[in-house]
Amino acid sequence: MAVPQFVVELRKKIGQAPLPLAGVIAVVLDEQDRVLLVRRSDTGAWALTTGCLEPGEQPAAGAVREVFEETGVQVRVERLLSVEALDLSVAANGDQVYWLAVGLRCRALAGHARVNDDESTAVAWFDPSAIPPLPPHQARCVPLALAGDTAPWIASPAPQ
Repeated sequence: MAVPQFVVELRKKIGQAPLPLAGVIAVVLDEQDRVLLVRRSDTGAWALTTGCLEPGEQPAAGAVREVFEETGVQVRVERLLSVEALDLSVAANGDQVYWLAVGLRCRALAGHARVNDDESTAVAWFDPSAIPPLPPHQARCVPLALAGDTAPWIASPAPQ
């Protein structure tokens, strides 16, 4: 997985300590409302297109960039789906990250879905009824994207 240069520079200063990062989850729909998934090269699992936002990058711009970089599909962001702070994640190398994940519904505009970088080994369109298991924070986004224009899902505060 390509690590953004700004993260590499931060890691030189803080080592593997927890780093808060913002990321996007793109639910890309085609004209038949099929969902675009990538098979991750690091885990072999199917996933929605996700990625780290660059400093100062708007979430919609980040989603458009990530989808094209990973799949070769050009998209338009249609609306916000979810905002969620994820539990601490630890990468295989020991780096710790607290992700703030912003889910966005995107519509495919052009391009043919393909593996477009080294982050995935396959790219495919799935009927919503045939989507393989996804991580919970990604799985939550799919029905929200298919539901039409509903209010975004926002994680509830933990009870005090």
